[in-house]
Amino acid sequence: MSDLDLCFTPATELVSLYRRRKVSPLEVTRAVLAQIERVNPDVNAYCTVAADQALRAARAATAALTRRAATLGTLHGVPVSIKDLTPTKGIRTTWGSKIFEQHVPEQDALIVERLKAAGAIVIGKTNTPEFGAGANTFNAVFGATRNPWNPKLTCGGSTGGGAVALATGMGPLAQGSDLGGSLRIPAAFCGVAGMRSSPGLVPVWPSDLAWDPYSVQGPMARTVTDVALMLGAIAGADRRVPISYPVDTRALARAVKQPGARGLRIAWSPDLGITPVDTDVERVVGEATKVFRTLGARVDRAHPDFADVLEIVRVSRGARMAATHAEKLPKWRDVMQENLVKNIEYGLTLTAADIGRAERLRTALYHRVRTFLERYDLILTPTTAVPPFPVEVVYPAEINGRPMENYIQWVLLTYAFTLVSLPAISVPCGFTRAGLPVGLQIVGRWHDDAGVLRAAAAFEQAAPWAHLRPPVV
Repeated sequence: MSDLDLCFTPATELVSLYRRRKVSPLEVTRAVLAQIERVNPDVNAYCTVAADQALRAARAATAALTRRAATLGTLHGVPVSIKDLTPTKGIRTTWGSKIFEQHVPEQDALIVERLKAAGAIVIGKTNTPEFGAGANTFNAVFGATRNPWNPKLTCGGSTGGGAVALATGMGPLAQGSDLGGSLRIPAAFCGVAGMRSSPGLVPVWPSDLAWDPYSVQGPMARTVTDVALMLGAIAGADRRVPISYPVDTRALARAVKQPGARGLRIAWSPDLGITPVDTDVERVVGEATKVFRTLGARVDRAHPDFADVLEIVRVSRGARMAATHAEKLPKWRDVMQENLVKNIEYGLTLTAADIGRAERLRTALYHRVRTFLERYDLILTPTTAVPPFPVEVVYPAEINGRPMENYIQWVLLTYAFTLVSLPAISVPCGFTRAGLPVGLQIVGRWHDDAGVLRAAAAFEQAAPWAHLRPPVV
């Protein structure tokens, strides 16, 4: 197997190869680091590479293969990238901000602790917009990350660096986070899989907002099976995180080992009634939904009533940004990203009545969606309303000739399900006529992460991703 083949080997297969002594973690880590040297200058996915740490961990993982297989972690020897919003002990973590340009944490985040405990090898940090605020990955510290299918275009965000690393063979697993779609959007734009799990399934620590249901951390990979493998290693309760809860991780593994959609009742909507959708994207995803009919599911064109979603997004996002970043404005306003500053400033204008009204609207929205999902098991939508757009453009100004009301409207297909705390995954489902990847979003019922994985794995098996390597490779 060549070094390039090793770089594109799924994590689940690497685990098997290691245990059969067909290849070693050191060989794979060296191959991934060499791939980063070759490809990263063209796409800027990694902002910090921890080669020395990774090689030390790989040598230890290779030596440990002499132990009984039962004593090895589920991710033993598997390389993983960490988003630059997530603290990593001894590895620079900047949050994509000039404020923390030289910051080196003294402690790992909980998700990094769990990945290492499962045997994963941290390769480095991947690029993100400042504090993850945006769906186009660029910042004043490291610049822009580029789409591997066309480097003139955006890779999406905010886990853009992680998605590009996966698509180009710079590691089989990527850790990321998702507020309004930050795992799902770049997965769609780069042709990989990214899952927003139920809030609390993967505990987030450290966090300034311990009860926050909006921002979650989770897995991204090239296959649904690898997403499930990584999710099983990072899920479960932790007393530092009050919204976390116990998880039967075996159910996640079973879901992808026994995929299926027969008998499912599925609702399909191209736009949820809240945003225009590019005609080419709608065409590709519409064709993809037909796969579920061949799998024995009933697919209806329907969606819940998402009235008031934009108001809920604007108020909840503004309040959250003010809560986490307002104290930075007096000193750092001039070096902070423009839309981030606007979010914070808007949040500071909100009254208790504004926030209370938005929470009442959100509660009503949740119950409308909950009632809708008494009739349906899953909801399918495009992950994004548009294909990748020029990297210099912060967000699309129009879709199908219809002007966007603001910079957030084009991501409402993902943000809508953040608001109601439902699990959702983006999986590749085809290409636009211009040869750009398109993502299918699969959304499940409350806490039914296993059901989402089972359906996603069934779709992937029935309509397998071509696994074409992007031109930049």
